[in-house]
Amino acid sequence: MSTPVLAQPAPDTPVVARPTVGRRLTSFMPLIALVVLLAALTVVDPGFFTLSSLTAAVRTAAPLVVLAAGATVVVLCGGIDLSIAALCSLATVLFALWLPDLGAVTLAAVVAATALIGLLQGVAHVLLRIPSFIVTLGGMSIYAAIALVVSDAGPIPLSDRDATHWLTLYLAGVLPMAFVVALLVVGVVSLVLGLTPLGSWVRAIGYSESAARLAGSPVDLVKVGAFTLSGACAGLAAVMLVSRNFSGSPTMADNLLLPAVAAIVVGGTAITGGHGSVWRSLAGALVVTLLRVGLPIVGVPSAYEQILYGAIIVAAVALTLDRSKLLVIK
Repeated sequence: MSTPVLAQPAPDTPVVARPTVGRRLTSFMPLIALVVLLAALTVVDPGFFTLSSLTAAVRTAAPLVVLAAGATVVVLCGGIDLSIAALCSLATVLFALWLPDLGAVTLAAVVAATALIGLLQGVAHVLLRIPSFIVTLGGMSIYAAIALVVSDAGPIPLSDRDATHWLTLYLAGVLPMAFVVALLVVGVVSLVLGLTPLGSWVRAIGYSESAARLAGSPVDLVKVGAFTLSGACAGLAAVMLVSRNFSGSPTMADNLLLPAVAAIVVGGTAITGGHGSVWRSLAGALVVTLLRVGLPIVGVPSAYEQILYGAIIVAAVALTLDRSKLLVIK
């Protein structure tokens, strides 16, 4: 009696893994939220949907977009950077202090300094095998303390406002230059991740760090690079804040940590790593900014802002969390 042979797929037939319904909804979630929020604010206040209001909103969003863009790469690697807001505040102080001596190169010096700090955090994380949560939580406390000490716990006015004047200009009289810079940051990071092996390495590390090591991916170098990028973005965001406030302050960016995390998870990037994109964080940052702008419009006191961010983060994480990795400590 012959043994039946099961039919096998043709060798050249590709096997395509279809995305789940939940993953598809996650992909469109930030755009849907953005459109719904814009529509709701326009219904409540018909004068909101004007060119001047939208221009002011994207100008406000620019520092948050840059902060979220850098931190997104860390999250894609399966880590988290809780120090970005404190490091950004410290960078505003350094910019105001260094400007009289360094002049035009102050921006590059501040971004280089914060990138170096991010690099050191990454090295501490990968060499000492300390979870990124702990490393950056400690960094947050250290940078906040240093900012208070070097600034004497007070704001430092800019000695030369012309140094950041270019960030207050408008492209074609409509698009704020600060937001153009933010779009360039998002675009460059996305191109690097999409056109080089770095993108595959980042996502492989986020999905399974041990598997990525076995596959020969330069895990430690990639993670250090992600923290370096996050630090550099914190420095650039600081310059944007200084251009708006004409001073540096040890607490200027402290209220941007929760919005930055909310922007990342609202954008659909899984907090457990491996899935998401910088472009989605851009949409998430715009959603968070519209929420900040829209709360007073609908009559919600600003005191409830932190409660709203907390609720958004919990809800967004619940939708994007990869529960197969719940026992993995990053």
